[in-house]
Amino acid sequence: MIKTEAEYKKAVLKVQEERKRIESEFDRLKSQGVPQELIHLAIDPLASFTMQLEEEIHFYEDIKRGIFPELSNLSGIGRLLIALRINRNIQQKDLAMKLGVSEAQVSRDERNEYHGASIEKVRQVLEALDGNLVSEIVTKIRA
Repeated sequence: MIKTEAEYKKAVLKVQEERKRIESEFDRLKSQGVPQELIHLAIDPLASFTMQLEEEIHFYEDIKRGIFPELSNLSGIGRLLIALRINRNIQQKDLAMKLGVSEAQVSRDERNEYHGASIEKVRQVLEALDGNLVSEIVTKIRA
């Protein structure tokens, strides 16, 4: 997950470099007469990595614009908390001060995407980030 503007810029450059590399490799293999199917077998892993990085870039751009993913059964709440911090332009050290914990603790929590965090901790982080989580319980209709 891209967490800083510096990581974002680095990722954008990496994608540009990888696209050029993939195109160059494709042209090289094609000029050697390698069949299209084999070219794709050779290039697809590189393209897959690039697509994953592009997805991370799009996710970062969305959260900077305030577009957050929906949650289902609180799955992904950790990524959402990190996204909210990024959206609010709050550094980890500033969040740590608001929470009264060390920057190292916030870093660990984010590295683990708040895995196993209590509802109380989630509430505190949301409050520190001026966030609000709205939930809805949807039940299945039983026959």
